[in-house]
Amino acid sequence: MTHNTELTPKFHPEITPSLEELQAQQRRLVFRQFTYEDAWALGSLLVELARERQAPVAIDIHRAGQQLFHAALPGSTPDNDAWIARKRRVVERYGEASYLVGARFRAKGTTFEDSSRLDPDRYAAHGGSFPITVEGVGVIGAVTVSGLPQLQDHRFVVEALEEFLNKD
Repeated sequence: MTHNTELTPKFHPEITPSLEELQAQQRRLVFRQFTYEDAWALGSLLVELARERQAPVAIDIHRAGQQLFHAALPGSTPDNDAWIARKRRVVERYGEASYLVGARFRAKGTTFEDSSRLDPDRYAAHGGSFPITVEGVGVIGAVTVSGLPQLQDHRFVVEALEEFLNKD
């Protein structure tokens, strides 16, 4: 069996999603619950997809301040872990995907770095970190990928969340 090795087969990398599309993703990608077992299964799915595509990424899942899953694949570096932490802090602070936060600033004609008043060494509104939202509870954590261009990082996480949530 041959596997698709494109990084984001369901998407066209040249098409930047609109704010409405990004917001719709967040409304749609909501968990009924999120357990330790869910973190392991989602993280394992991300690793499987990354291996199939030979994607040089690091993957991280945090819930309520605790790291529940982490993997670094060949080609990733310690810098990816630093990017993960910076992107995850944006999700924790804003309760929205790191790519959406950056897109909101760009839509206003500015950048996150210029206008957020947050330390860019600690916060990065670049794609790849997505909130783990539980129905009736809200944002409880984040799933983050780093190693691809930011839009591909974002789309990779979204694709895995869609596949994971559609299994139920």
